Amino acid sequence: MFSKKLMAGWGDMDFNSHMRNTAFLDKAGDVRMLFLSEHGFPMSEFMRLNIGPVVMKDEIGYVKEVLLLEEITVTLSLAGLAEDGSRWILRSDIIRPDGKLAARVNSTGGWLDLGARKLIAPPPALMATWQILEKTDDFQQLPSSVKVK
Repeated sequence: MFSKKLMAGWGDMDFNSHMRNTAFLDKAGDVRMLFLSEHGFPMSEFMRLNIGPVVMKDEIGYVKEVLLLEEITVTLSLAGLAEDGSRWILRSDIIRPDGKLAARVNSTGGWLDLGARKLIAPPPALMATWQILEKTDDFQQLPSSVKVK
């Protein structure tokens, strides 16, 4: 399973002295982009291809608090994928230093053609990169996001 160790920093905290809800989304997004970069798709490659990932829905389930300066582990796995790769669901678990689940983020998204401003199927190499990810136990086949004229 792909994972990264990150820190809950000062800017991640809310008024109650624990990690704020949008910080969980930020950490999940950071790990998603680190995965892509480490597998041949740094930001420069997306710029060259003129495409990018677009998240259409995020769901967060909270379990335990994360406090300032705690080291967290953020995982990334594949919870759903369309046959053409145009739509996906990625799951990130945020795990506390004691090994307990702090939160789970499910992000539903697709690939945006930045010129045409429409959803597309990814190039084969990018599709293959998503398929490297470990599938969740509840993995689901998704419908395509590509509109047929």
